[in-house]
Amino acid sequence: MYMPVTRYLSLRFEEVRDMNRFRLALAGALLCTFVLCARAADAEDAAKPPEPAKPTAPSLTDVLTASGVDLHGYVDAAYSYLSGTGIFRSGVPDRVFDTEPNSFNVHQAALTIDYQPKEGFGGLVNLAAGRDARVIASAGETTSNFDVTQAFVQYAHGPLTIIGGKFVTLAGAEVINSTQDTNYSRSILFGYAIPFSHTGVRLTYAASDQLNVIVGVNNGWDQLQDANKQKTGELGVSFTPNKMFSLAVQGYSGVEQLSGGTFIGAGTHGVRNLIDAVGTYNATSQLTFILNVDWGQQENVTSLVNGASIKAKWDGAAAYANYQVNDQWRLSVRAEYFDDKDGYRTGVIQKWKEATLTLAYLPTKFIELRGEVRGDKSDSNAFVKDTTFFSGAPGAGITDNQISIGLEAVYKF
Repeated sequence: MYMPVTRYLSLRFEEVRDMNRFRLALAGALLCTFVLCARAADAEDAAKPPEPAKPTAPSLTDVLTASGVDLHGYVDAAYSYLSGTGIFRSGVPDRVFDTEPNSFNVHQAALTIDYQPKEGFGGLVNLAAGRDARVIASAGETTSNFDVTQAFVQYAHGPLTIIGGKFVTLAGAEVINSTQDTNYSRSILFGYAIPFSHTGVRLTYAASDQLNVIVGVNNGWDQLQDANKQKTGELGVSFTPNKMFSLAVQGYSGVEQLSGGTFIGAGTHGVRNLIDAVGTYNATSQLTFILNVDWGQQENVTSLVNGASIKAKWDGAAAYANYQVNDQWRLSVRAEYFDDKDGYRTGVIQKWKEATLTLAYLPTKFIELRGEVRGDKSDSNAFVKDTTFFSGAPGAGITDNQISIGLEAVYKF
């Protein structure tokens, strides 16, 4: 017996509706189960303690800093142009470091490692490689492109600090370290009026926050081992009454060797004296003036005039004006005068003047770029201008002036 079509469709509709309800119920149950499982997993993860971060090995800088050891240095590379040959007619270089007439140079690649606590023992080692190392090398050291510029042990207790070894001189407004100077070329006084370094013992006493007294004894000017049995004494006073002004005065006196190598007793000796003073005036936070004055003399020097034994004398002054335009730009002006009365320091009896203008740009705190122009003038035809000088013809190839240009890049780390 056949079922009516309408009845059949009605039953089929109810079956489909019941099936859809079942599917919806099943989907809802599965969704609830998934949510409950997810919440349970989250709760379990939340209950677990976070996994500790994997330890990373400390860097060398971290280890040294934690130990109180400071490691730093710089690289100084430059290009220099001289209108002359870079020497006086005596054969002595007429510049300190930038002596090549037209050359690129790595002047210094320097590294300093120091541990200098305020109390107890410490020390410092300063190494330099490059063109300048040949100039600053002490007598007794090989004149290669490497120099142990400083190496000393230190003991500090309260206001007293004692160092023993090799260390830079107290004299002068400029230093070997390029990063602490404001010009590219070094001053006349830096190269011809004062020493570079000493080997001996130095005692510094901080009498107050404003006054330091320095006393020392050493082998002499730029001597790793003494060339005679006598020693050179140093005495210095540093006075800083306020942030605007400071004054440092230092003196050296001792028997120094004039010639004959570095062997004890060789060559001629005589007492050498030097008085050096550096005054600094900070007119504003941007503008600083510096004045450096030197006076020196050496006994038992053979006169360039008549061959007699004389007491040679030299003196000079250098004035600086440094203006910090902003964090990136600085302008530096230097003017100086040097009187080599008997020609002992340059090989030429002369009054030598120079003026230098340096513009510095610091794109970052690690990099400094400097551009410089400089003019030198003597009251004598002291500068060798070209190779015609070596022909021997009177007056050939010499002049009383020299112009130079320098471009320098210093990277500090």
